[in-house]
Amino acid sequence: MEFAERLSALAAKVRQQREAIQTEEATKNAFVMPFISTILGYDVFNPLEVVPEFTADVGIKKGEKIDYAIVKDGEIQILIECKKSIGPVRIEHASQLFRYFAVTNARIAILTNGEVYQFFTDLDAPNRMDEKPFLVLDLNDIDDSLLPELQKLSKDVFDLDSIINAAGELKYIGELKRTLAAQFREPEDEWVKFLTTRVYTGPYTQRVREQFTSLVKKASKQFLNDQANERLKKALGSQTFTQIDDSAILPKVTSEPVVESDLAEADGIATTLEEIEGYQIVRAIVCSDVKPSRVFQRDAKSYFAVLLDDNNRRPIARLHFNRTQKYIGLFDEHKEERRVPIDSLEDIYEHADALRASVKGYL
Repeated sequence: MEFAERLSALAAKVRQQREAIQTEEATKNAFVMPFISTILGYDVFNPLEVVPEFTADVGIKKGEKIDYAIVKDGEIQILIECKKSIGPVRIEHASQLFRYFAVTNARIAILTNGEVYQFFTDLDAPNRMDEKPFLVLDLNDIDDSLLPELQKLSKDVFDLDSIINAAGELKYIGELKRTLAAQFREPEDEWVKFLTTRVYTGPYTQRVREQFTSLVKKASKQFLNDQANERLKKALGSQTFTQIDDSAILPKVTSEPVVESDLAEADGIATTLEEIEGYQIVRAIVCSDVKPSRVFQRDAKSYFAVLLDDNNRRPIARLHFNRTQKYIGLFDEHKEERRVPIDSLEDIYEHADALRASVKGYL
């Protein structure tokens, strides 16, 4: 099994077992040890490779233990500190890592809750662990661009020098991407002013700021949508779509659960470009919570379904675009559909919170 496939398999295991994991010890056994063994390739039962509860007394701190130390070529290379999976990963949890990093030969420290892995090194000062990670691996939303660097830490191709050299770029690119994503979601005043002064020559007054804050939000959404559509058009090539007659009759509006036979029925289905564009908008919205590759679409006679993991029991939304009045179907925690009228595809963004809530309910 390839590196990426092993990582995807572990991510699937985490999603399936998350609710049953309530303690730090369970997190280590169920998630972290498989990460060390199947992803990084070290034998967790060989103390010459993986040392559990590694101790290196520091100053007046005696008897403190790091959860795991990974040994390569007879030297401690990686330190791992674990927290229970039901809690977030915060730098405040890394106090032991900071101390141990300074008194061992380790150049890599990992702080994890079994789902999110934060990788640290000493870019800012020699032998002093940075406060910000240079790489963040989220098993709920794997960034494929990070896999080549992550693989350099595996036993078979361990290349510490290479990953340390790349750490600076990885750290700042990661921070820039997260900053840009935050500005797209909720632009700060400085970001609004930065963009406004490049397109508006008048004085930057309070009224102008309020006006352009709304415009920047709308432009950001449209930009992301345009990028998604452009990629879609390239992927589809010359494929054509059939427009559905606006006189088609919309079925009676009800709150109905997902029916498998609805999605399985394929005869007489014509997928429109508008439905594909709506799907791309929904996928762009929920990719803040899941990897885009986990969001699928299936067309049926009466609606166009957007699903998580291509599973019709995990509906995210239904697009009812087969008449003049369009509807988007949103789902509650009981998978009951509520149809909301929309006037244009842009209106889908107004339901971003509901769409994300549906996805989070399956995680």
